[in-house]
Parts: sequence; structure tokens; C-alpha cells
Amino acid sequence: MSHLQHCLFPVAGLGTRFLPATKETPKEMLPLIDRPLIHYGVEEAVASGCRDIVFVTGRGKRSIEDYFDRSHDLESLLLERGKGDLAELVRSISELARFSYVRQTEPLGLGHAVLCGQACCSSDYFGVILPDDVMVARPPVLAQLDAVRRSCGGSVLALEQVPWEETCRYGVVDAEDLGGGVFRIRGLVEKPRQEDAPSRLAIMGRYVLSRKVFAHLENLGPGSGGEFQLTDALQSLLQEEPLFGLVYQGQRLDCGTKEGWLRATVSLALKDPALRRLILDVLRQEEVVLGI
Repeated sequence: MSHLQHCLFPVAGLGTRFLPATKETPKEMLPLIDRPLIHYGVEEAVASGCRDIVFVTGRGKRSIEDYFDRSHDLESLLLERGKGDLAELVRSISELARFSYVRQTEPLGLGHAVLCGQACCSSDYFGVILPDDVMVARPPVLAQLDAVRRSCGGSVLALEQVPWEETCRYGVVDAEDLGGGVFRIRGLVEKPRQEDAPSRLAIMGRYVLSRKVFAHLENLGPGSGGEFQLTDALQSLLQEEPLFGLVYQGQRLDCGTKEGWLRATVSLALKDPALRRLILDVLRQEEVVLGI
């Protein structure tokens, strides 16, 4: 089977957990060290072989389009000031992939957002990345899923074992262990009560999906929370073709909350020798100030 060509990014959400910072700035454009959150997801998609990136946007998301577009004035200014390396860095962002944009005019859920991107995903399979989750992994998590797709056939979801008390936050699968971290999925449920969860295997923000899922999304009714849930469409897709899950190898940085974003910032900073020294210096200073 061929590698993935398209990757879809649902980015129409309002980012209310980060207000007032996200009143005018999309959550996906919040900085994580030296680049916005969305940049990490795009880099993962490109490193996984995707060359066409599809953003499903909403009102107030224009800065995402601007970020991945050329900025000739900025490039010229940097060159005039002898900062050719920065000019090249800025220019290279627009050359990561081919970018297209479609609008989700109403916040009707992840399933509806994926359906909005149907016209832009023409290949038999396409990737979906939720940029709230920044994945630190080699090979990239999306590439790990695609390797399972090429080996087993069918759509593939990223899975992670979570504590029972956290299953109510995720889509959760009932699955058969095939070994090597691969599971054949028998059923899915969106945000179940702890006592109703079929397992601790939760779906994380990476998918490799068959185009056949669009037909199931079109026939979908509102599910959990009154939204059109992707997990409901995947449950329906199970009747037509196999569905697999992979407990991925790597580190997930959950940037969907202020606490998670701060933890992710510190975690990535500690991986950089210079920033690590800075953080340790700040902690030592705070220990003196607080008398710890």
C-alpha cells in the first residue's frame, strides 16, 4: 500500500480553557517553546509522508493561514538586516507541505469537522491529527499507525492505557490483543462512565482513516454531548471493514489545558541543555525566595 498523502487538522474549536489568551489568538497558535502548537503536528504529518495538509478552521483562525503562508516583507527585512538564517527559517514554514483550508461553520463535534474535510482528502486513506496532543516520538506516531495500516489493512487509531478513573474523558475501545501493541477493535464508546468502560485503552489524537468513514459520518446523528462523534462513525464503520488500534511508542504532551500546556513547556525545555540550565536556575532562585 502507498504511504499517506493527506492529513486533516480539525482546528475550529474556540479554546475556551485558555481564555482570555484565546479571545483573539487561536489556541493552536499558542507558543510551545519556539513555535506554535500547530507547527508540531504539521511537522509530524510531513515526517510521516503527508504532503497535503488540510485545516478545518472556523471564525477567528486566520492567523493559522498566515503562519503557513509566505511573508515576503518579513523575509526581505530579515535579509536586509543580515539575518539570512532567520529569513530561511521563516520561508521554509510555507514549504513544509501544500496547505488547504475549509470552514466548519458550526461547532458540531469532531465527527462533523472530519466530514467537512471530505472534498480535500481524495486518497483511500488519510491521517487526522488533533494538535492539542503534541507527540514526541521516533518514528512519528502517525507513521507508526500507518505502518499498521499497511501491514493489516483498515483504519488505525492511536491508543494509550489510562487509569480507570480517566476513561470518562476519552473514547475507549473494546479490543482483542494481537501482540506487539496492536489490537483489533471490536467496539468503541465515547466518554463512558468508569463502570461502563470496556477497557483502559483510550483513543488519543491520532488516526489513519479509510475514506469509507465519510459515508458513515454523513448518516450520523448527534451522540455524546449532542455533538457528532467520530467514535460513533467508527463503530458503524466496523460493520464494513476491520479497525485496528496501536498502543504507540512515544511521549504525549497534553496541551489542551493550561496545566498540561505548562507541563509540556517545562518538559520540552528540560530536553534542551541551555533551557534546562535556565529552568534549574529559576527553581533554585525560587527556593531561596520561598525558603524551601
